[in-house]
Amino acid sequence: MVARSSEVRQSAVRHSASPGVGGRRRRGAGRLAGLGLGGAALLVLLTGCDVGKTFGGFGWPQGGITPESHRMYDLWIASCIAALAVGVFVWGLIFWCVVRYRKRGNDLPVQTRYNMPMEFLYTIAPILIVSVLFYYTAVVQTDVTKTTKNPDVTVEVVAFKWNWQFNYRDGQGKDANTVASVLGTSEVIPILVLPTGRSVRFEETSKDVVHSFWVPEMLFKRDVMPGNIRNVFEVSSLDAEGAYVGRCAELCGSYHAFMNFELRVVSPQQYDQFLAAKRDGKSTQEALTAIGEDPYASTTKPFNTRRDTANFNPDDVAAGAGS
Repeated sequence: MVARSSEVRQSAVRHSASPGVGGRRRRGAGRLAGLGLGGAALLVLLTGCDVGKTFGGFGWPQGGITPESHRMYDLWIASCIAALAVGVFVWGLIFWCVVRYRKRGNDLPVQTRYNMPMEFLYTIAPILIVSVLFYYTAVVQTDVTKTTKNPDVTVEVVAFKWNWQFNYRDGQGKDANTVASVLGTSEVIPILVLPTGRSVRFEETSKDVVHSFWVPEMLFKRDVMPGNIRNVFEVSSLDAEGAYVGRCAELCGSYHAFMNFELRVVSPQQYDQFLAAKRDGKSTQEALTAIGEDPYASTTKPFNTRRDTANFNPDDVAAGAGS
């Protein structure tokens, strides 16, 4: 009887001790998960507004020169931070569950099926997250695509295979008059001169196929459609003077890759002088020289058309002799 009672007491001691050990382990796992989440949140808070610069913009180009480009960049960075926060939280829950509910015997852990508060949480939380992202996306998109009745500068962008023409207009729409024009050729890259601190309206049309007007530093591009379609967009201002390469971003034929132009951003005074020189009949190069700017594009160069040699029908080869 004594031996039997001592065995019972030892068994009771073992059973009573095991919950305490498990509780300490659970508390330790909870503390680790909490530290992990807290560290991730602290990292985001410490980086603050420099988080985009710290991580290279999360794949989004930096250095925008318009307020619209900054708004799109800020939306992208905020979306990435939100996605990382959700990801860190989910990863934390996964690792916590792996540690907390690892197998300790043959008994199943407590099941959470038909737990209405939890099911309500993981149904509503994603809807709230998507709704917030959708709201801010709609706000930024509306702001970026809005147009005004009286922009400071109106430019008609005319695309054709494989070059550009920029017409400075005295109003909006097809009925406005062109007061000055810049036409690109195979030998000279067209230069679009625009001022800082003024709103600019772009009215785009194509002479043949679909092209795309794109200046990477504007972080924005618009298709240039043929026919009666005029694709219109505006930028509220250009913030930095300089020369910026422009490209066609829509595959439009053999020389698509060489269909470039240059955006030259100058001061408002220089822009007015440039436009006055163009109105007086000066060429684009002469007008640029008059305001102290490089007369030719510095960010890109014309493509080689190979028109300076008789490469398709050499003069020194007899007809029918081949090459």
